Amino acid sequence: MLVRHRDAEPSIDPAAFVASTAVIVGKVRIAAGARILHGAVISAEDGEVVIGEDTVVMEHAVIRGRAEHPALVGAAVMIGPHAHINGSTVGDEAFIATGAALFPGSTVAAGAEVRIHGVVQVNTTLQPGAVVPIGWVAVGDPAVILPPDRHDEIWAIQRGLDFTGTVYGVDPDAGMRTIMQKQSDFYGAHSADQAVDPH
Repeated sequence: MLVRHRDAEPSIDPAAFVASTAVIVGKVRIAAGARILHGAVISAEDGEVVIGEDTVVMEHAVIRGRAEHPALVGAAVMIGPHAHINGSTVGDEAFIATGAALFPGSTVAAGAEVRIHGVVQVNTTLQPGAVVPIGWVAVGDPAVILPPDRHDEIWAIQRGLDFTGTVYGVDPDAGMRTIMQKQSDFYGAHSADQAVDPH
């Protein structure tokens, strides 16, 4: 399904494939040879999404573009099932495995790998060819890659990366009531969405 959102429609190269059950929303550009499989959601919330040539987005992956952090995915990238790419830049020939999560402002450089359930935190830069092992966390710029049981070390770095400001646009001390009221208002823009005829 193609959806017009915030006065923008998806642009899909005729040599790309988008499954009938995928949802493509707003200012999304999909290049030739890209394959968007069943159940994937690619949403330009208020920032663009670009999917490069010969990139495969597997079932139920989510890619979201944001105003301050567009989602820019290079060529020949594999994005596994249930992966979550939110306002991240992914270089050519990167591998984003099943269930991986990339947060706003992050960069996964060319040829890097984020393996099953790996995490790349906000404003983190993963160097070319780097590997985030299964379930591990990359945090910082340049990234430090740590196992999840080293939470105190992860948090010591993450604390300075402004998660709440980057993701929600609020002060670090904002409570959930403030965050969620702002989120509710923001996502309310979908009430004006319109389906686009793909022909």
